[in-house]
Amino acid sequence: MPEGHTVHRIARQVTADFVGVPLAVSSPQGRFAAGAARLDGQTMIEAHAVGKQLFCTFSSGDVLRVHLGLYGAWDFYGRISRIVDGQVAVGSMGAPRLRRAVRMGEDERESSADEGGLVTRPDKAGAATLDAGRDRAEAANEPFPPAPVGQVRVRLATSESVADLRGPSACEVLSPDEAQAVVDRLGPDPASTDDLAAAGEVVVDRITSRGVAVGQLLMDQSVVAGIGNIYRAELLFRARLDPWTPGRRVPRDTVRALWTDWAGLLADGIRDGAMITREDLDAAGRAAALVDPALRHWVYKRTGEPCLVCGAPVLVEVMAARNLYRCPACQV
Repeated sequence: MPEGHTVHRIARQVTADFVGVPLAVSSPQGRFAAGAARLDGQTMIEAHAVGKQLFCTFSSGDVLRVHLGLYGAWDFYGRISRIVDGQVAVGSMGAPRLRRAVRMGEDERESSADEGGLVTRPDKAGAATLDAGRDRAEAANEPFPPAPVGQVRVRLATSESVADLRGPSACEVLSPDEAQAVVDRLGPDPASTDDLAAAGEVVVDRITSRGVAVGQLLMDQSVVAGIGNIYRAELLFRARLDPWTPGRRVPRDTVRALWTDWAGLLADGIRDGAMITREDLDAAGRAAALVDPALRHWVYKRTGEPCLVCGAPVLVEVMAARNLYRCPACQV
């Protein structure tokens, strides 16, 4: 499942290429036909993420809410702006897809040369963009935008850019009050608050007042928003905290440290487009980890391998129907 950093990057991509102009909104699959008709022709005025959910506000006040769930992804075509200086613009963000040949982090991909002729080029303002098929289509006298591929729930289109959403667990149009009610049910998100300290105290209160295992609470989106299986395992290892410890037995200072660490890791993930959680890596090590996911984590998906700190075999256990990775010696 795409974690919080990916959804924040999607919000930035949508902001860069779809906010401020009237959009053609459609549902090629047909399952979102009524919602698409409601939004079609409107101008998107804002796109932002809270945790794992994307909220796109239109000129009427209508809000498109998207939760990617386990299988959802956005595919981008045409003019795609770089959202971070020095990085390549990417053609897809979300759950992995077979049609994407090159991985761009845990959940970002760029098409291969055979799947759309991706070309990085400057736009009119000199900012680097990615052309995901427009030049090739024009050269072959093919129409733009391209025909939808697969089961596209919703398509957002301008004259230059297209965003196709496939496989989300939630895709709906809400009123402003309904959208706010969804946000109000979510826990704090470090990237969506102006007061990190105050938001952190909310998380501290919600964790330390519960008898549920802290490893389960960190995955509860009503406690803290945006943490998924990778960040959960890595945050707990970095804190040397046993995931099975009941929340009320975790010292408040330890929870504050978890929140601070989460804020830093989330900011890194938004910037880099990858979840690199090993703080022992130098610049060369981080560069290598961007290429090789096996170098990125302390315990996640390292079952049976020696802990990088103490050498004990990393365990995988099941907590609330999700795999949980931990070191039995360091996390006691």
